[in-house]
Amino acid sequence: MSVSLVLIVVMAVLFACGVYAMLERSLTRVLIGFLLLGNAVNLLLLIVMGEPGVAPFFGAAESPDEMSDPLPQALTLTAIVITFAVSAFLLALIYRSWQLGQADTFVDDEADRAVREGTADVEETMDDETEIELEDDDATTDFVGTDTAPITVLGSRDVPGLRDDAPVDRPQRDRGSDGTGDDA
Repeated sequence: MSVSLVLIVVMAVLFACGVYAMLERSLTRVLIGFLLLGNAVNLLLLIVMGEPGVAPFFGAAESPDEMSDPLPQALTLTAIVITFAVSAFLLALIYRSWQLGQADTFVDDEADRAVREGTADVEETMDDETEIELEDDDATTDFVGTDTAPITVLGSRDVPGLRDDAPVDRPQRDRGSDGTGDDA
């Protein structure tokens, strides 16, 4: 098995450029870097696959050594789907950040700078976050059991034409001959 040195060099360059592009603060460059990394992974899987062979179907080859390995092909398809999904997500993030701020870059705020420079008191910052979480717990509302509940559960007794034969987790009662559950 001899792998072309050109494929290995191209894969290494794609990995290097992808990692470099992902270290930028611009979301567009992060997207380009991620796409480069996705293509580098696909090339890596192509290199790992080895020499091409006969399709891996029963009876297509006389010995298993003549067949190509289907695992790298399946991994390549999976890598393509994951790259597409994450790229779509990053495109949505880029579009939303452009809508909100007319830019796709992340800017450091004062707290980020203070943490980076070591001037921020980490204990104080953690205490502030805990206080915010406790305040949020009090703000949530549970509507269960109140008259203003947004959801009303209807049963067969509430609406005459409603059949209530959905599966439930509790044990079923013995049903009468008419199927209503009344034995009398």
